[in-house]
Amino acid sequence: MSRQIRALHDRFRVDHGAHFRLADVDPADTAGLKSRQQAERLLARGVERLEELQERLFAQDEWALLLVFQAMDAAGKDGTIKHVMSGVDPRGCDVHSFKAPSVEELDHDFLWRCAVRLPPRGHIGLFNRSYYEEVLVVRVHREFLSRQRLPAPLVDGGIWKRRFEDIRAFERHLSRNGTRILKFFLHVSRDEQRRRFLDRLEVAGKEWKFSTADVAERKHWDEYMAAYEDAIRHTAAPHAPWFVVPADHKWFTRLVVAEAIVAELERLDLDLPAPDPGRSDELAAARRALEAENGKS
Repeated sequence: MSRQIRALHDRFRVDHGAHFRLADVDPADTAGLKSRQQAERLLARGVERLEELQERLFAQDEWALLLVFQAMDAAGKDGTIKHVMSGVDPRGCDVHSFKAPSVEELDHDFLWRCAVRLPPRGHIGLFNRSYYEEVLVVRVHREFLSRQRLPAPLVDGGIWKRRFEDIRAFERHLSRNGTRILKFFLHVSRDEQRRRFLDRLEVAGKEWKFSTADVAERKHWDEYMAAYEDAIRHTAAPHAPWFVVPADHKWFTRLVVAEAIVAELERLDLDLPAPDPGRSDELAAARRALEAENGKS
């Protein structure tokens, strides 16, 4: 990975969020990259490198990687996951999309439904939305709290601070047990979201992607931006960084996400397991047996 590309994703990394301001990130930023074709060539190289690193992660079976994707509707989460992970082995990759919680999920704490879907060692786990919904959509629509049937004394003005504390502790626990965490907020502008919604309405075959509820949520845009900024400020950490990725240009978004994942896996210094000396006789016998079959089938 070139120094320029490494700097590209580091530019959007948030390790310490105390002074983070969402307004400082331009959703249309491309970090000086002007050519979509150049970005796609770089993405292809990144996907190839990711395929190689994922094989080592799977074979070594020590680390796990959790990738959390959060965004407003139409920011490109699905497309980013599809393009960036296009070369990985499905055996070592688990994707989970979290919709409105079920009755069973509401009977547990807010982290439970994500905790039971964490990636095992050797795997990459992708959360398309996550436990962060509990300090985003639930914060904007506080009426959702009543469905969780929490004891009344726990539903007070301090609930969001306590949930941030719980999330930080949860992510720290995961990191101390071999799960590396990268969190991506795909930052799309309100104008670009509007354009993409209109595209879904006007282009044949895209209507299924559109929901009238998405338009209703636009009325809460400023509340969502404040909730995202607060969540990033309170939960960014060196062991669980946020990447606030400009998302008005999908080709740029995908490149930044791919390079961030590759960089994280390269930090693990992964390697294929060394051959077991104790199996040399066993493997030699298997080779002889296979060679002896030549011409007998």
